[in-house]
Amino acid sequence: MWIQPEEVLLAGALWVSERANPFFVLQRRRGHGRGGGLSGLLVGTLDVVLDSSARVAPYRILLQTADSQIYWNIACGSSRKEITEHWDWLESNLLQTISIFDNDEDITTFVKGKISGIIAEENRLKQDEEQEEDSGKFREAELKMRKLFGMPNEEKLVNYYSCSYWKGRVPRQGWLYLSVNHLCFYSFLLGKEVTLVVPWTEVTQLEKNATLLFPESVRVSTRHTEHFFSVFLNINDTFKLMEQLANIAMRQLLDNEAFLADRSLPKPCKTLKNVSALKRDFDARAKNERYRAMFRLTQDERLDGHTDCTLWTPFAKMHVVGQLFISNNYICFNSREEDLCQLIIPLREVSIVEKADSSSVLPCPVSISTKNKMNFLFANLKDRDFLVQRISDFLQRTPDSWTSDVSPLALIGHSVCNSEPCFCLFFLIPPLTYSSPRHLSFQASSSAGGAESSQKERHYHPGLPTASQGLLQLYHQDTAEDLGPKAMKEKMKEESWNIHFSEFGRGVCMYRTSRTRDLVLNGIPERLRGELWLLFSGAQNEMASHPGYYGDLVEQAMGLCSLATEEIERDLHRSMPEHRAFQNEMGIAALRRVLTAYAHRNPGIGYCQAMNIVTSVLLLYCTEEEAFWLLVALCERMLPDYYNTRVVGALVDQGVFEDLTRAFLPLLYEHMQDLGVISTISLSWFLTLFLSVMPFDSAVLLVDCFFYEGIKVIFQVALAVLHDNMDALLSCNDEGEAMTILGRYLDNVVNKQTVSPPIPHLHALLTSGDEPPPEIDVFDLIKSSYERFGSLRSDVIEQMRFKQRLKVIQSLEDTAKRSVVRAMMTESAFSIEELEELYCLFKSQHMTSCYWGSTSSAAERHDPSLPYLEQYRIDPLQFSQLYAALAPWTCGGHTSTLSARLFRLLDQNQDGLVNFKEFITGLSGMYHGDMTEKLKLLYKLHLPPALSPEEAESALEAAQFFTEDEPKESSFPSDRDTLRQQEVTSAEEGKEGGESEEKKEVKDYRYYLRMWAKENEPKKETIKDLPRMNQEQFIELCKTLYNLFGEEPLEQELYHSIATVASLLLRIGEVGKKFTNGGKKTETAAPAPPPAQTASVSPLGEDEPAEGASAEAQMCRALADAQLEPGAPQTSDEEIKDDTSVSSYSMVSSGSLPCEDITDEAVLVGGSEQRRGSVLDVDWSITFEQVLASLLTEPPLVDFFERKMDIQAKMAACKAQRAVERQTSSTSDHELTQHST
Repeated sequence: MWIQPEEVLLAGALWVSERANPFFVLQRRRGHGRGGGLSGLLVGTLDVVLDSSARVAPYRILLQTADSQIYWNIACGSSRKEITEHWDWLESNLLQTISIFDNDEDITTFVKGKISGIIAEENRLKQDEEQEEDSGKFREAELKMRKLFGMPNEEKLVNYYSCSYWKGRVPRQGWLYLSVNHLCFYSFLLGKEVTLVVPWTEVTQLEKNATLLFPESVRVSTRHTEHFFSVFLNINDTFKLMEQLANIAMRQLLDNEAFLADRSLPKPCKTLKNVSALKRDFDARAKNERYRAMFRLTQDERLDGHTDCTLWTPFAKMHVVGQLFISNNYICFNSREEDLCQLIIPLREVSIVEKADSSSVLPCPVSISTKNKMNFLFANLKDRDFLVQRISDFLQRTPDSWTSDVSPLALIGHSVCNSEPCFCLFFLIPPLTYSSPRHLSFQASSSAGGAESSQKERHYHPGLPTASQGLLQLYHQDTAEDLGPKAMKEKMKEESWNIHFSEFGRGVCMYRTSRTRDLVLNGIPERLRGELWLLFSGAQNEMASHPGYYGDLVEQAMGLCSLATEEIERDLHRSMPEHRAFQNEMGIAALRRVLTAYAHRNPGIGYCQAMNIVTSVLLLYCTEEEAFWLLVALCERMLPDYYNTRVVGALVDQGVFEDLTRAFLPLLYEHMQDLGVISTISLSWFLTLFLSVMPFDSAVLLVDCFFYEGIKVIFQVALAVLHDNMDALLSCNDEGEAMTILGRYLDNVVNKQTVSPPIPHLHALLTSGDEPPPEIDVFDLIKSSYERFGSLRSDVIEQMRFKQRLKVIQSLEDTAKRSVVRAMMTESAFSIEELEELYCLFKSQHMTSCYWGSTSSAAERHDPSLPYLEQYRIDPLQFSQLYAALAPWTCGGHTSTLSARLFRLLDQNQDGLVNFKEFITGLSGMYHGDMTEKLKLLYKLHLPPALSPEEAESALEAAQFFTEDEPKESSFPSDRDTLRQQEVTSAEEGKEGGESEEKKEVKDYRYYLRMWAKENEPKKETIKDLPRMNQEQFIELCKTLYNLFGEEPLEQELYHSIATVASLLLRIGEVGKKFTNGGKKTETAAPAPPPAQTASVSPLGEDEPAEGASAEAQMCRALADAQLEPGAPQTSDEEIKDDTSVSSYSMVSSGSLPCEDITDEAVLVGGSEQRRGSVLDVDWSITFEQVLASLLTEPPLVDFFERKMDIQAKMAACKAQRAVERQTSSTSDHELTQHST
């Protein structure tokens, strides 16, 4: 590339001149390319170790003048091809011009100005903002990475680090390149090169450890090997980036979410020296994730910045030190000391932001007031003016007014004439649409008809009680007031919370302190449970920012039928059937609406069986809309990936629980691992938050703690349950006994403070024995869990989750592979090992499209709900790449055409995609089919739909004379046509008798079921079912056969055999044509032509030798039996030689048997003049039986198609293709050198 001219004092140091003229010198750096000796090895080693090659390209062009000792570097290149293009441009465009100048200074000024102008023009035309943000050094490193590892331009480098790679016991110093999809390492020391490429999707374990052998190292494990990297300048930063990249790869495996760079990041004030835009993107993502997790914010919330400050806490009368966080919708504060104070202020609630008077006691204060009359005072702000300006900017983007807290379900049916229009995220939305931005398309169509039409479209009754309150309150409002001790205890709890609200505030802006947690651990009162669940989970914020969203979802989802809705209907009456709220249609209908609305919102999750239990509990304490948003918070933030099709999140936390058991209860862990109990019990505990295994009144207290503390509470309680039963579990001898002990223990966890009537626990009724076990107070269980295991931290759990996520997802991928292999064992002849390798290659081809682009979206081609055989699908381009690498039938330049035909043949549903099952079906036929199967596949590749109309028209140059769109019917009726005609005739003859018989005999429904099953049975295709082949298709078949044998040892014999067979088949077609013409003259005067649309020559001209007449008589008898006898023709040897020579000349020019693709002029043509002047013989056609019988007469062809082929070598070459590409790119310089010399 052209660079800004730089002075070079020593032009010969470390460089070798290769070309020169009076003004320019092309140089190559020592140590690059061939030769160089010891000095070249030393320079190459220093370049790699000191990263000189990242800054210094291996080629450059210098400007020199005769009288000056100073050189100017004007261009550099990473390959000889690139630098040669620049050299040729200089010689052709500048050399003659500057030779006219008299003054050397003018020459230097002119060339420098010209080069600067070229660079300015290139920069102006560049549209890629990311490259403009990256520093020049980083772009050089990215180009080097792509060249070293053969990566395309779509592969983006995130960062690179100097480190050592341990190969055996010897460390190799080099450079570690971390791209979006690969981990790469390169080292070159004293002539020894080490190259490593590991896709992130293959990583099964990522660990940072320190041992005596590998100090401060990172271990990267795959299914087959381990790699160790050490001697990092900042190992923590490197490891965090590795974790992020591995997480993105696991997300690709899980649901095909490809990485998308965030282009809305603010640009840095100055270009950072060694940080790419992608690296800044990853750092921002990590900060955003921590910020959202800390304050339970929505997924679209993005941190703008944070700063140290103090917050005045009126309840403690002191300033609390902590950090202030600003994002697009919130101002948050978190104290430096854990649990001391946390604060969330939505910008929608802010009324005033002002700078207060500064003093020595209170420097740089900022006061923030909210609409509910709360004031917050922040001080010790470093850049107060900038902070206030940023808050003001975000406030200007915040909607001016929000809808009231009244549920949109409750507004249905009321008059809205006086309603004020509301703004929602910059979009003006008519009243009563209540749509979020993601549903603007629906809103635009539904709101056009006015409020009346929108009310008519609602599918639910507007007066449902569940629209305004929880189900539990409906049943309590009719009961008499209880004045017992439990009720008094409940009232005391409510009073404690009211006092807390008066001191710390109520609602989203409440101060959250350790006192708040203590109140939660003591149990939330039933009247406040729904409100506080919404507050602590963050669902309140999401509901407030999406008014009416739930109502719109209910409207859109009602009436739709899908797999999710069928599963929901099946499980509705299994959701807490012991509770009277779900023993009637009111509760069932509310549950149906919430679950269906969420399935419509998130089709990727849809519905999972445990969701009905959790949602039914939410509906007891919340309105429908509140329960919906709590379900959103659970499924998408608090329990990520728990409720997808493979419950990955629950399996991950199950692995985390096993690790925690091993750390806290090592003796019990070893024993329970032998019994296999942990993996069995923990899944139901986590999926339902203990609601399905513990009495409802007790489990709901755990849900209280979960919404406040997160998943760590569930881990703590689970560990406490194991600890309390340790002695009994250690004495167990089998899994069933351990399950019984734990089941009976959880059944007897009671809540003695509940005021609700007791709800029978079905599991307890089934597992209770003769002697009831002692009751366990749930408050004691929660207290003991905090005392023994309260040291658990959320960040530690997230780190353990990452480790388990790699293991779980890769384990699921292995399970999917085994399932696919088992299913395909009966449908293909490949071995288990071969099928596993083919599956990996097929999946790798699919995954490549996820991050390097393809003609269709990868997400559209991956459907986790489909069977494993059909989940991964590839498009024609990827199929052609796999075909060229793995198929045994390669035809040179004709390979892509044959691949496209096979793709169309395998794509039975014509969706432009082929799944693994279809791919293996085609490949197995080519490798393991007998001769008949192989020939049948080859035959079908030259018939529609494999042979496209465009290919058929291009077979002959005279296609322009036949342009009908509809294919014409052949005069040769197929076996199916004949059979169908006979059935129609017989049906017409017996119509009257059949009707009378039907009246007499009444068919049983089982008869129709048997007939339906018989009709749907797959019918095995026979060779008689194959349609006839016309002359165009036969020409294409001959072209394929000629290209098929280009690399065979017996090439000449195979070409001769094909010529003989083609001549024989041409005669067979002629015989059939003559007999058909004779039959048509007696039957009809208007014969229907065969399905041929293009023109061709008559395969046998009028000057055909007379000896062919005897052969025609033999062919006539052969056609009568639809079979050709190999020795049938009674012709002399001279006749055979003449026929062979004629066909050989007509198929290929005499004396030449080319290995490359034969052209149209060389196919079935005796002379080009004759071909261009003739037309297609519309009556000519042959059958597959005739093709098969003709090929059997030639032993070389029989040997070729019966030869066993091994796919192992093809698969090994395909796996090593990337290494071959790297070798090709490195040897291209040598080839260019030879070419230039």
